Amino acid sequence: MARPDKAAAVAELTEQFRASSAVMLTEYRGLSVAQLKQLRRSLAGNASYAVVKNTLTAIAAKEAGVDVLDGDLTGPTAIAFVTGEPVEAAKSLRDFAKANPQLVIKGGVLEGRKLSAEDVSKLAELESRDVLLGKAAGAFKAALFQAAYLFTAPATKAARTIEALREKQAAEA
Repeated sequence: MARPDKAAAVAELTEQFRASSAVMLTEYRGLSVAQLKQLRRSLAGNASYAVVKNTLTAIAAKEAGVDVLDGDLTGPTAIAFVTGEPVEAAKSLRDFAKANPQLVIKGGVLEGRKLSAEDVSKLAELESRDVLLGKAAGAFKAALFQAAYLFTAPATKAARTIEALREKQAAEA
């Protein structure tokens, strides 16, 4: 590549690193173009997937302040730049890797912290953000209903006791 082309590629990669909430590295050796196209479609909306040159990626990562990728940039590398939910992107990569064993997840970076391949697998096992928020809302709602029941229980018990006394007096009279 000519110098201006390399500088442009580094600038573009640097911008992608800065715009991403997470980055996941994969080795794509043995995958066909059709399979890579299928992987890109499965990541659409959550991440963009690009085959990159390791040296240019290392330079761009350092410029973006991501210094933890050095050891992972060996061999044929492709990067998923995650702009959506990291969990959804990790699930897409995991599912594609199960169907296509040639795809090897090397690791990545999430919020400045290095992820190993096992960490990416654990991330993929998490439930999505929407599901977790729904569960939290359900737990809060259950706690509020329980509190409301506890507050109304003494009044309900008093009303039932008064009604039972009224019925007893009416039966005696």
